[in-house]
Order: sequence, then C-alpha cells, then structure tokens
Amino acid sequence: MGGPNLEVFKFSVYVFFPVVMLFYYGNPDWYSKNVLPYKDRIFPPEHRLNTNIPTDSTTLKEELAKIKARNMERKQQREAEARAAHLAQQAAEEQKSAGRSWWPLR
Repeated sequence: MGGPNLEVFKFSVYVFFPVVMLFYYGNPDWYSKNVLPYKDRIFPPEHRLNTNIPTDSTTLKEELAKIKARNMERKQQREAEARAAHLAQQAAEEQKSAGRSWWPLR
C-alpha cells in the first residue's frame, strides 16, 4: 500500500481541487464571458416576459381570447403558406410533365 506521502497527496487533491475549481469558475470575468451569452440564448429576453398575470376571471377570459385569436391567425397563415407551396409544387409538376407524353418515342 501507499505510504504517508500518498495520503498527503490524496488529501491535498481532495481539499484543493474544489477550491481551485471554485476560484476558476467563480471568476466574474469567466462568468460574463461564458455563462451570460448562453443564458441569453436559452431564456427569453426580459421584454418578452409577461409579469402582470391576470387575477380576476374576466381579465383571464380576455387574455385567453387574445391568445386563441393569435393562435388561430398563425394557424390560418401557416395553412395559407402550405396551400401556396402545394399549388406551386403542382404547377411545377404540370409544367415539367407538359412536355412529355406517355409514349417514350416521340
């Protein structure tokens, strides 16, 4: 087995490793350079957060109606875009097949 020198080394690693990690990762410069940009990508900006939550039922119903209307509008817009894309694809296929006949030797 190891002697007292090994035990001293293990003890120093056990004690100083967390201290060094705390010193390195607790540095405000490292935090502002590595953590804050990542936080901005994950969490929404402050101006998009809704901090005034409705408390009574009428205000809540109004907010739900607004949300439903906004979702319905987005759904209709997506459906219109999908229809337009489908029609464009059909027109491209018709134009592509207009020059061909079913008989291979033309």
